[in-house]
Amino acid sequence: MQFSYRPGKKILDIPDLTIDAGERVFLFGPSGSGKTTLLGLLTGVLNAQQGSVQVLGRDLAKMSGSQRDAFRGSHLGYIFQLFNLIPYLTVEENITLPLRLHADRRKRLDAGLHDEAKAIAARLGIDNLLHENVVNLSVGQQQRVAAARSLIGAPEVIVADEPTSSLDFDHRERFIELLFDCVKQANATLLFVSHDRSLMPMFSRQLSLPDVNRVANTTVAA
Repeated sequence: MQFSYRPGKKILDIPDLTIDAGERVFLFGPSGSGKTTLLGLLTGVLNAQQGSVQVLGRDLAKMSGSQRDAFRGSHLGYIFQLFNLIPYLTVEENITLPLRLHADRRKRLDAGLHDEAKAIAARLGIDNLLHENVVNLSVGQQQRVAAARSLIGAPEVIVADEPTSSLDFDHRERFIELLFDCVKQANATLLFVSHDRSLMPMFSRQLSLPDVNRVANTTVAA
């Protein structure tokens, strides 16, 4: 796959990259190496200009923008680095948003929306905040809301972009345990980006982006 934001200025040129179903992959690389850009391609937020991007047997490059949005909402959980919470919604409404928008994801629930949101929020230590507006939360609390939103409904692929950067040690460990537990229960694939190399041994595979990207680029922020 190849991608550039400007003509003649490639950010990514990856001839081959395969992540097997059920893998827990730790992705790392220096700032500007294209990590977040790669996540955007793998989740259909961005579209490769050349090559194919296949996720769960579907070629995202052949989908329209609306088709990619629907596919991502139904099958992928994405923990954004900047959270992307909806400021006028409560914590519970933010957590359950993917379920309200995508019926396929909602069908996987074992309980009602409120009970599912309460259960996953409790494991992240934010169940007492379900009726709060997200703008009133701390950065760390907002990050845990974003994590709960990505994990609810058992998506087959979970993509996490620096998900522990705003968490203290105790909450980081709790979050990692929950993440791995949800991945195991759903038999999901996990792609986890972090600068915290101490977490690497917890993953089944470590992937260096500069090793697979033929473009040496340190000037464009990832």
